[in-house]
Amino acid sequence: MYDTLIENIGQLILPAEGPLKGDAMKQLDVKENMALAFEDGKVAWIGTNEEAQKLKASERVDAMEKTVTPGLVDPHTHLVFGGSRENELALKQAGVPYLEILQQGGGILSTVEATRAESETDLYEKAKQTLEQIASHGVTTLEAKSGYGLERESELKQLRVVKRLNEESLLDLVSTFLGPHAIPPEYKGKEEAFLDEMIRLLPEISEEGLAEFTDIFCETGVFTIEQSRRFMKASQELGFQTKIHADEIDPLGGTELAVSMAAASADHLVAASDEGIDSLADGDTVAVLLPGTTFYLGKDHYANARKMIDSGAAVALATDFNPGSCVTYNLQMIMSLAALKMRMTPEEIWNSVTVNAAHAIGRGDVAGCLCVGRKADVVLWDVPNYKYIPYHYAANHAKAVWKSGRKVWERRGARVFSVPQPGQGC
Repeated sequence: MYDTLIENIGQLILPAEGPLKGDAMKQLDVKENMALAFEDGKVAWIGTNEEAQKLKASERVDAMEKTVTPGLVDPHTHLVFGGSRENELALKQAGVPYLEILQQGGGILSTVEATRAESETDLYEKAKQTLEQIASHGVTTLEAKSGYGLERESELKQLRVVKRLNEESLLDLVSTFLGPHAIPPEYKGKEEAFLDEMIRLLPEISEEGLAEFTDIFCETGVFTIEQSRRFMKASQELGFQTKIHADEIDPLGGTELAVSMAAASADHLVAASDEGIDSLADGDTVAVLLPGTTFYLGKDHYANARKMIDSGAAVALATDFNPGSCVTYNLQMIMSLAALKMRMTPEEIWNSVTVNAAHAIGRGDVAGCLCVGRKADVVLWDVPNYKYIPYHYAANHAKAVWKSGRKVWERRGARVFSVPQPGQGC
């Protein structure tokens, strides 16, 4: 007897093993009239709805001919931070330059100040509530970065929160140390000294098991290609996998650096050069694209996903959830932006938020696919087919979410129409 059987599935999405590159991203295994069973937290059986009628299960879930997919994977978030920056929205609308906002005490440095000031307990409670919202949108595995401390204790504080969330929540969190996220005011003009401080933190982070990945913001006015290479090399020598915020504003060559350093992912890539895009096809680095950030910042130029895929790259999508440049944890919205702004097909989009996203954070062997023996990370969507979610934007279409076979979220229908009382008719 199985623990749970989901039957009467209209469409079951079964992404292939990955990472998927180029033309392989355009293929999606979609089976109709299917059923799926879990046992002991893992997928135990996949078959037709007719075959399912002979099976026994402790719980039977009628999918009502709706769509079932793997749990979504969000490979780029800034989950843990203090404060918020809603006051900056009006300034941005008025055309106040970001540097001026910084001078007024806003921007990333205001988040750094708030994060440094908040206790570890308060940061945990805030991130815990956010994590519940993330799960409600169908995400079962996600990456979480530090980067709002910019000094030893605050960076470690963020990483400890991520570790505790991973231990205590049902979701899988992958921790990334992003100490070199910006230059703190106290190190203005002393960028090399600050980078040295972040490198000196690496052994302590490794020994305490606080992160699997490291990341660095390679951009004009932040860290150069050579500084990024130095940090990535130091990270890899200590056993960390590496990521890089690359070519978001200027084409510095961060994409090429990521491929040459065998980084797990290169993220943003809005300004990636043609040479950088071509290099992605030659390596295993996943291009993690963040259209929500471009949208929120009011920019018109999005990462060239179409060229990347057509050139043979592996592409993933992520929210970039953070308090300054992309204030959303709705990965479904990102899927719509990928269709509307980056001309990605529904098939490419689904592969980008499942199998490829999992590979971008080192979880390609446990997340992003529905295979017998894998974790039962499953979402039942209240949609008729897989193409509907990119089409119907800014809504939450998740009906129920299971993580390792345990239901972590379920939508309860609200009553918005009065129920006729006896004698009132209908």
